[in-house]
Amino acid sequence: MPFLVSPGVQVNETDLTNVVPAVATSIGAIAGAFEKGPVSSIQTISTEQDLVRLFGKPNASNYENWFCAANFLQYGNSLRVVRAESGILNAGANSGILIRDDNHYSQSFADGQGSHGEWAARSAGTWGNSIGVAICATATAYEQVLSSGNLTVGEDAAGATTIAVDDADLSNNVINVGDFISFFSDSAGTTPVSGETGNEYEVTAISSDNLTVRLKDDPNGAGVQNVIPDNSFIKRKWRFHDLFDRAPGTSPWSTQNSKGTADEMHVVVYDTTGAITGFDTDAAGQRTRGVIETYPAVSKHPNAKTPQGNSNFYPDVFFAQSTMIYWSDHTSGGSNWGTDISSGTAFTAVDAPVVDSLTGGTDDYSLTNAEISTAYNRYDDAEANDVNLIIGGSSSIAADTQANYDTHGTMLIALAEARKDAMCFISPHRAATVGVAEGSTMKTNVVNAANTLPSSSYAVLDSGYKYMYDRYNDVYRYVPLNGDIAGLCARTDSVAEVFFSPAGFNRGVLRGAIKLSFNPNQSQRDDLYSARVNPVVNFPGQGPTLFGDKTALTTTSAFDRINVRRLFIVLEKAIATASKFQLFEVNDAFTRAQFKNLVEPFLRDIQGRRGIEAFSVVADGTNNTGEVINRNEFVSDIYVKPNRSINFITLNFVATRSGVAFSEVGGV
Repeated sequence: MPFLVSPGVQVNETDLTNVVPAVATSIGAIAGAFEKGPVSSIQTISTEQDLVRLFGKPNASNYENWFCAANFLQYGNSLRVVRAESGILNAGANSGILIRDDNHYSQSFADGQGSHGEWAARSAGTWGNSIGVAICATATAYEQVLSSGNLTVGEDAAGATTIAVDDADLSNNVINVGDFISFFSDSAGTTPVSGETGNEYEVTAISSDNLTVRLKDDPNGAGVQNVIPDNSFIKRKWRFHDLFDRAPGTSPWSTQNSKGTADEMHVVVYDTTGAITGFDTDAAGQRTRGVIETYPAVSKHPNAKTPQGNSNFYPDVFFAQSTMIYWSDHTSGGSNWGTDISSGTAFTAVDAPVVDSLTGGTDDYSLTNAEISTAYNRYDDAEANDVNLIIGGSSSIAADTQANYDTHGTMLIALAEARKDAMCFISPHRAATVGVAEGSTMKTNVVNAANTLPSSSYAVLDSGYKYMYDRYNDVYRYVPLNGDIAGLCARTDSVAEVFFSPAGFNRGVLRGAIKLSFNPNQSQRDDLYSARVNPVVNFPGQGPTLFGDKTALTTTSAFDRINVRRLFIVLEKAIATASKFQLFEVNDAFTRAQFKNLVEPFLRDIQGRRGIEAFSVVADGTNNTGEVINRNEFVSDIYVKPNRSINFITLNFVATRSGVAFSEVGGV
C-alpha cells in the first residue's frame, strides 16, 4: 500500500455497497423426444411458437412430453429443452447421418462428409426426407436456347401434354425433369411460335424421345395452349429461374481479387412432398409455394466475401443462414469447388442443374430410460445451467409401466437432490388414472406409484392428467399435469413471490383443462395428501385447481412445503453467490462485519415481503475459531424462521341466547 513521505492527503476507498444478487426462480427445464431440433444440447425458448419453430409440432408419439413443455409456457416464459438422442438420423443426399447440433457439425462435418452427398437436413427426423435442394451452377444451366437439337418432331395439337423431340439430345440430358421449355420459330429463340408469347411449360417426365409437359404454374396442369409446328425450336430454363434476377456468373469479389471465373451459383431449398410447407413443388401450381429458402449468387470460392465483408462461400452461407440444411460435400461434378484458384481459371462447369432429394431421416420416439436419463443429465451442472423447475414430462418412457415410472421419477429426484437449487415435478404414470373407471382404484394406483419414489423436499408429486385440445392435430388428449404445476410456480413468482404457495384459488387454477383424468373427493384427497401427492381438483365454478403444496418429503419438516423449499433455494443460492466475493479475503472482524452487512439487508427485505418471520446472522469469533481460521475457512450461521402457508382452516360458530353477552361465552 503506498504511503506519504512528505506532508499531504491520501484518499482510500472501501466498497461496502455489495448486495446479494437477485437469482432466477422461474426457469423451466424438460427433456424428451421431439419431431426435430438440436440433439443432446440445451436450447432456450420463451413461447409455444418458439417450441414449434425449433422442435416441431406434437404428434401421436410425443404429445405428452410436448404439451408438458407447452403447458409450462402458458405460465412462464423461460424454458430449457433438450431433445433426447435415440435412433434418430438426419436425412442426407445419399443416406441418413446423425448431426446433433451446430457444434457437432462444426467439429465433425464442416470439412465435408463425402459418403453422404452434398447436403444433410438441419436436424434429425423423417421431416427432412421432404427436403429438396437444387443448384444452378452456370449460366447455361440457368437458361439455354437449344438451336441445334431438341427440336420438336411432328406437329403437336393444342392441349397436348406429350411433346416428341430429338432423342439423341435427350440422352445427353440437355433437357431435365423440372425444366421449363418454350417454343420458337427461329434458332435464336427470339420469335415465339404463333400464340405462344409468354407461355412456358414444365417438363414433368422424360421417356425416350417424349417429354411430358404442363403449363407453367397452372394448378390444373393444362397442356400446350396452341399448335406446336414440326421443327419448332426450344428454349429451356431452370425450373426456379424466375426466383432470381439474373443468371449466375463471376462475382465482383472474384473479379476484383483475380480469383477465377464462374464462381457464382444459385441454390434453392424446397419441399418435395408438402410435409413442411403444405405445398409440394412437384404438384401442379405449387412450385413456388413449396420453396423454403433461396440463395442467390453464392460462391464456390472458399475465400469469397459479400460487399459487407461476410463469407459468401456457399457452405458458410448455409451454416449461417439456413434453418433447413447443412452442407455436407461438394457435388461430384464440381471437382475444384472449394479450392483457391487463380485468375483465368474457371470453376468446373456443371451445366445440368444439380438436384438432391434427401433421404434416410428417421424418427425414434420410444426412448429408453437410459436415453431419457442421459438427456436430463445435461442439466446436472448447476453452475453452467441455471434451471429452477425440472418438468418430468411423460412418466411412461419406453412403456407405461410402474417400473419405468419408478426409474424415471427416481432419476429426476436424484438430479434435483444433486443440484440443490431446483425442484422436479412428477405426475403418475398414465395407466394409474387414464382409462380407469373407479376413483378409489385411481387413488390406490396414484398412492402406490408415489410410494415407490424416494423421500425428497426437492420433488413435487401431482395426482394425474388433464384432458385438453390439441389444435395441431384437431384431437383431444390426456396430458400429464407436471408441466402445469411447474408453470404455477413460475406464475406465482410473477404475481406474488417465490415463497408464496402456488396452490389454491388465488394462484393455483390450471389453464386449458377440459376435465381431469382423476377428480378426487375429500376422502381420496386425504389419502393422497398423506402419501405426499398434491391433488388437483375440479371444483364447480372454480375450474381445475392445485389443492396441495406438499413436497415429496416423508418426514414432518418445514421443508415438506413447496413454498418453504423454494424460499430456502433462493436464500441459499443468492447468499452463496454473494459469498464468493469473500473468498481469498482475510478472516477477521472486518470481513465478518462486511459479510453481515451484505446478508442482513437481503434477509430484512425478504422479511418485509412476508417470506420469513425472523432471522439471525452469526459470523464472529464464536463460529470462526482459531481452528476454523487455520483451516482457511469462513463460517456463518444463518437462522431463518420461514412463514408457513395455511393448509387447514377451522371456523368455530357459536349460537347464544338473546340477552347473553359475548364476553360471557367467548371472552370477546
